[in-house]
Amino acid sequence: MRPRGRRTRLRGRLPAWTATLYWKAAVFITAMCCVVAVVLGTLVHVMVTRQTVHQARTAALSRLDTATQAYIAGDPLRRGTALNPPDLPDRLRDLALRGERGTMFGDVDGRRTMWAAGPAGGKALAVPLDYTRSAESIRGLDRAIILSSALAIGGTLLIGIFAVSRVTRRLHRTAAVARRISAGDLDARVADPRTAGPTNAQDEVAAVSAALDAMAASLQLRLQSEQRFTADVAHELRTPLAGLHASAELLPPGRPTELVQDRVQALRRLTEDLLEISRLDSRTEKVEPDAHYLGLLAERAVAASGPAAEVRVVRDICLITDQRRLERVLGNLIGNAHRHGRPPVVITVDGPVITVRDHGDGYPGYLIDHGPQRFRTEPTSNGNKGHGLGLTIAVGQARTIGAELRFANAPDGGAVSTLTLPTPEEIADPGDDAGAGTGAGPLS
Repeated sequence: MRPRGRRTRLRGRLPAWTATLYWKAAVFITAMCCVVAVVLGTLVHVMVTRQTVHQARTAALSRLDTATQAYIAGDPLRRGTALNPPDLPDRLRDLALRGERGTMFGDVDGRRTMWAAGPAGGKALAVPLDYTRSAESIRGLDRAIILSSALAIGGTLLIGIFAVSRVTRRLHRTAAVARRISAGDLDARVADPRTAGPTNAQDEVAAVSAALDAMAASLQLRLQSEQRFTADVAHELRTPLAGLHASAELLPPGRPTELVQDRVQALRRLTEDLLEISRLDSRTEKVEPDAHYLGLLAERAVAASGPAAEVRVVRDICLITDQRRLERVLGNLIGNAHRHGRPPVVITVDGPVITVRDHGDGYPGYLIDHGPQRFRTEPTSNGNKGHGLGLTIAVGQARTIGAELRFANAPDGGAVSTLTLPTPEEIADPGDDAGAGTGAGPLS
């Protein structure tokens, strides 16, 4: 159990960049090159060393044969050839004294020497062969193997990283397009050149890119179809609702008439909300910016909402924004606070940040995590509770004016909606797809 814990701790200490494909590819390529270099270098070293040693032994034994013939003939021995020389290795001396011939490495005056020895009249006749040059040649070969292996590893690593970088760049582009699509830009496409023609060879990255583009196109078609359906339904409902409203006005006074008129009015509001959402979904709304003090706009929104709410101006500020759309956002937030929360409802203006808070049960978890969803209801102890289209429209209008709208719950209870308007340095093109906090992307 302990080794596993140590591995976990070591893994946690690694920097974040080690998780990238570049690092993993570099480590893998380096490790494989090192393994190949070690195996090949070892094989070359062993083969060359064996061949060199074999040649030295053959030469030493040949000299021993010549020296033995000269000793038997009584001729003088060559320089270096001797009987029982003091530098002769003991094992080789014993072998010669037993009447056998052999070779063995030794050192003479600090120089590597190949000895060959054999029996000669009860003594050991030995012939030395200088092995220094051969040993230096082998060391030079080892240095050449190490240098060439290092160069090969470096070159292979550079080529491998270059090849991996081409793949990772395509993956990063695919991921960036996927993020744009998730943020609401359904026109974004990877458009990998390898997917341009049906006969082009495609690798795995191209297949992923093609699948992402196909998914985005299909999603865009479905959303456009839903948007057109919503807009068409709302338009078709306006005419019969106008006639129904006119007919309700002609009914005699009474409680039944009031109920009919109230429901007709609710249907008209719902139709107008659906039309507004369809316009926001199509992103064709035009902003009419002008300079306004946010404190004054908050007071006007409270006055237009009906029920009483408290406005607290911590720091007023004059910003360039669309008055109608900002009041629409604040009005929907205040109306939602009165409808689904409990008083007091407090609107706080602190520079470019406007907060709307009630003291009810707070927002449901799905709304905080994913933003408002149309007509979604949640079962509660007091029955089903939903948030209708008001918050959805607020998110869309906030996005249109470049603001950021976020939803949260206060620690001591109550729903908190925070609207952050762009300051002059942050104001961009109103048609930008820059997100509006939780409401970024297609309205849900």
